Amino acid sequence: MDIKFTLTAREMFLDSLLHIQKENPIVAQTFKDKTEKSLWRLIEFPQSGKRIHEFPGLPFREIIISPYRFFYRVKNETVWVVAVWHSAQIPKRS
Repeated sequence: MDIKFTLTAREMFLDSLLHIQKENPIVAQTFKDKTEKSLWRLIEFPQSGKRIHEFPGLPFREIIISPYRFFYRVKNETVWVVAVWHSAQIPKRS
């Protein structure tokens, strides 16, 4: 099992890190470390994230690394992170 980010999700994650870092570099590093640990846990337990309540019929799950929601999908032997949203954001249905 491997973990990969889509280009959009990688950009969202890096933007979130930059935003946090501007306010507090120590908190940004803690968030980054916590994110890495949580995402690596998905290698062993890829279905451990919960279904996304806004999109119950889609094959995506999420893990929350406060204050962000990481949306992902397991395809073949890869966990694809497809989006990173601040928990105050509401994903639009598409």
